[in-house]
Amino acid sequence: MLAIGRALMTNPKLLILDEATEGLAPLIRDEIWSCLSMLKGRGQSVLVIDKNVGNLARIADRHYIIERGKTVWSGTSEQLLAEPDLQHKYLGI
Repeated sequence: MLAIGRALMTNPKLLILDEATEGLAPLIRDEIWSCLSMLKGRGQSVLVIDKNVGNLARIADRHYIIERGKTVWSGTSEQLLAEPDLQHKYLGI
């Protein structure tokens, strides 16, 4: 959370987060996702790399699945949630 706060102090045009909630307590993870949702509501551009499809689906406009440097799938939250086989294949869900 401190790293995210420090990054936001620079007023970035794009905030990039790679597994920002990995290994954190559930309450802290929930707080981070809530903050990301708030930032999106305020117009902040955010690129999030994560495997938590449920949380991503609530805040993301688009999803991209990349394997070995190539985009193997892209679509909306609704499309991603509708494809459990895809989630299992690439995200281990």
